[in-house]
Amino acid sequence: MKLFQPYALGSITLRNRFIRAATHEGMADVDGAPQQLLEKLYTRLARGGAGALITGYAGVLPQGRSSFPGMLMMHDDNLLPAYSKLVDVVHREGAPVIMQLAHCGRQTRSAVTGMRTVAPSSLKDGFFTEDMPHELSEGEILDIVEAFASAALRAKKAGFDGVQLHLAHGYLLSEFLSEQSNRRRDRWGGSLENRFRIVSMIMKAISRKAGNYTVLAKINGYDGLNGGMRVFEAVQIASLLEASGCHAVEISSGTIAEGLSIMRGPKLPIDAVLAANFKFASIPQMIKPAMARLLPLLAPASPKPFRGYNLEAARAVKGAVSIPVIVVGGIHTLEDASAAILDGMADVVSMSRPFIIEPSIVKKFQEGSQVSSKCTMCNYCTIMIEQEPLRCWYGRLK
Repeated sequence: MKLFQPYALGSITLRNRFIRAATHEGMADVDGAPQQLLEKLYTRLARGGAGALITGYAGVLPQGRSSFPGMLMMHDDNLLPAYSKLVDVVHREGAPVIMQLAHCGRQTRSAVTGMRTVAPSSLKDGFFTEDMPHELSEGEILDIVEAFASAALRAKKAGFDGVQLHLAHGYLLSEFLSEQSNRRRDRWGGSLENRFRIVSMIMKAISRKAGNYTVLAKINGYDGLNGGMRVFEAVQIASLLEASGCHAVEISSGTIAEGLSIMRGPKLPIDAVLAANFKFASIPQMIKPAMARLLPLLAPASPKPFRGYNLEAARAVKGAVSIPVIVVGGIHTLEDASAAILDGMADVVSMSRPFIIEPSIVKKFQEGSQVSSKCTMCNYCTIMIEQEPLRCWYGRLK
């Protein structure tokens, strides 16, 4: 089957066409170095047959650190020994490993990080409403460009097979790309070419510092915000990425500012929100039952479909570029994954939630012992990472 044959992304040879998508694990120490718990998880994922692993997002600057606990960081050379050890663990199991690089921009909390939030424009995030972000100056933008390039060089020195730039989900580079969050009138805003400038400069800086190194990018095919990203713009961004030397583009969707409406599943994870989300966790316990009844009335229903919801955006992108296209989002069955490849919607499929409940899901698919993920799309895993390391909460918080 085509899905289980090797496939090349730049200089990286995937074992098969299944990638474990970048997923925040919350398994780093206070400095951002991976802990033994992450090594154990990556060992299970690699042994479980994933074609390649992409790490949870790793911060390029302390200023861009997540407010969620245990975020990986790649801003300091002192982190390299721990990362080299992590890479060796994965390589011993025969899988490539790619580091996702990110800056959270305005999607974090200064109350947690101790540093002011920043953004292309001084506009509050729709979810992280505590802070009015500082509008980045020209010099600060250039510092961020260099920070991404330096982090990529560190990743190469640590032995990572490549890096992925996080241009999706409302984080800083995504904020630059979207007219909804980028209202600048200088060379960093306005036209799409101007909004893309920070990305093109990062690509050039990585090439200058790290040489011929494989660079992937994750972008939003669309989001649900007024004035936000739409498929036709994602197609243009993918074309600009190809022209800048990017080796593959992964298509995702949504931003944290959309709140519970981005939760794809049959039921909103209200119990998890009340238990872990910073806006609700401190509410007195006696009030929470009433909140549990009220929140579903206030929150938009989870958009449908629950499965394969980025495939059409991926198809549009694939029709416009010659570099490989990766698609993530609601691909939970062997049939869906195979159709995505055979129908020409993508070259590689990427999964997150199926790997959380079953790190060996690809091996099970290949052996024929299973054709569908056991994931119920309860989404508790995506909420509870605000409090503790990543794990499946199936049947535990109800």
